[in-house]
Amino acid sequence: MLCCTWKEDLDYQMNCLPVHSQGDSQTDNKVMDNITVRQGETVFLRCPQGDIVTHTAWLNRSSILYAGEDKWSVDPRVSLVTLNQEEFTIKIEDVDMTDEGPYICAVQTSRRPRTTSVHILIQVPPTIINLSKGIVVNEGSNVTLMCQASGKPEPSFTWKLLSPSGDLASEDEYLDIPSISRQRAGTYECTAVNDIATDVQTVEITVNYAPSVSEGRDVGVTLGQRGVLECEADAVPEADFEWYRDDRRIFNGFDGMEIEDAGQLSKLTFFNVSEADYGNYTCIAINKLGSSNTSFVLYEVIEPTSSTLLQGPGAVQDGNSGSMGTHVHTYTCLLLAILQFLLRF
Repeated sequence: MLCCTWKEDLDYQMNCLPVHSQGDSQTDNKVMDNITVRQGETVFLRCPQGDIVTHTAWLNRSSILYAGEDKWSVDPRVSLVTLNQEEFTIKIEDVDMTDEGPYICAVQTSRRPRTTSVHILIQVPPTIINLSKGIVVNEGSNVTLMCQASGKPEPSFTWKLLSPSGDLASEDEYLDIPSISRQRAGTYECTAVNDIATDVQTVEITVNYAPSVSEGRDVGVTLGQRGVLECEADAVPEADFEWYRDDRRIFNGFDGMEIEDAGQLSKLTFFNVSEADYGNYTCIAINKLGSSNTSFVLYEVIEPTSSTLLQGPGAVQDGNSGSMGTHVHTYTCLLLAILQFLLRF
C-alpha cells in the first residue's frame, strides 16, 4: 500500500511511500474489489472524496495520471470524467494488457491522507497464433497437428475433423494421429475458446495412397458398331492410366481407338469395331505409390437377321425338311385321285 503526501512549492509534488498496515494511524487505506474489463473496452476509476479535500490524484504504479484537474499522463486514452466534493472519476478507453495492474486514488483531506486502491484485470479474447501448415503424407504415417493461442483467461482447445466424418478428434492443443489412413484425410478445425470469445482456424491433411481399380466389366458389341471400355481407379495422387491388348500397349489414336482420361476414369473407345478388335484388354492405373490393374473382354454380339425374325422363335430347320415336303405333296395327289373316282357315281 502507498501513503501519498503533497509538498507545496512552485509546483505540487507528490510523494508516495509504502505503508505496512491498513490500520496505520496516519493514513486510511481502502482496498476495492478488482475490476475486470475486456480488452478494447472502457474502464471507469471512481474515488470517493468527502470531508475537505485539499489535494487528490489517481496513480498507476507510482505514475501520476491526474492530480486534481491537471492531467499528468500523456496517454490520450486517459481523461477526466468527474471531479467534485463527492467523487473523483477518470476513465481509460480501449484498454489493453499494458493497462492491467494496481491503481491508487490518493486523497489529502484537512484531517489526514487517505488512499483507495483497485486492481484492474484485463480479459483478452483468444487468438490462434501458431497453427500447423497443411501437410501431405503417405498412408500409414504418424501425424501431429499443433494449435497454440494467446488469450486471458487461458483458452482451451478442441480439434475436430470436419470432412468427411465430422468426429471429435481431440481436446488438446496437440492432435496425434498414429498410422493415418485415407479415411482420416480432410479438413481439421482447431477451436480456441475462453470466457470472452472463440477463434477458429482450419488445416488440411492430404493422404497419398496407391491406386485401387474397380473390377472390369466385359462388353459385347456388334460388328461395325461403337464400343467403350471403362476403367475407374481410386488413388491419391490421381493415377495415370495405361491400356494393353494382350501384351501390346495401346496409344491414343492407335487403330482408330481413342483413350480419354478424366480424373478417376479412363475410357477406351472403338468407333467401328472390326473382327480384329475382339479379344482381351487390360487397364493399369499407376501413381508414385504403386499400381493396380483389371481385365476386360470385348466380344461379338450377333444381330438377328430378317429371315430368322420371320420364322419366329419356334422355327426348326434341318436336313430332312426337303423330303418331308415331298411326302406331303404325294399324299395330297392321292387324295385328289380318290375324290375324282367317287364323283363318277
